[in-house]
Parts: sequence; structure tokens; C-alpha cells
Amino acid sequence: MGYSYRTKGVCAMKIDFDLEGNVVKNVSFMGGCNGNLKAISTLVDGMTVEEIESKLKGNKCGFKSTSCADQLAIAVREAYEKKKVMDK
Repeated sequence: MGYSYRTKGVCAMKIDFDLEGNVVKNVSFMGGCNGNLKAISTLVDGMTVEEIESKLKGNKCGFKSTSCADQLAIAVREAYEKKKVMDK
């Protein structure tokens, strides 16, 4: 199922991804550092929500309190929790 997440506090404006169970696929960022975000998208493809959180959650960008990677971890967790509620 496809999800979109509006980011907060980072250069990327939106993150789109698919969630199959707890596996994240087809991540794409709108805006932000194009090369870095394409690399992150490729690296996390096929990872679980938990794996993404363990690697990316809490990552900061410069003096910001978050980063695009941190926002991805937040987004996939939020989508997964919503999915669990809808699946009941």
C-alpha cells in the first residue's frame, strides 16, 4: 500500500513509499539533497520498519533537530501503526 508523508524541519518536502507488511519499498523523496536521498532510498529498499528505525532514527542534519533520514524513520513507523489499526 502506498503512503505519503509531509516532512517537518528538513529540505525534502515529502516522502512517498510502499509498505508491504512491515517491509518498506519504493521510497522517493520530493526535494532535498537529490543524490543523498536517492542513495538512502536504494539502501532502505526491502528493509523492515524496525531496521530503518534502528539505523536512521535520531539522525540530525547540521544544527537541525532532525534530518531527511530521521523523517523517513518517523514516516514508516507512523504508516505502519496506521496500517495495523486499519487491518484490525
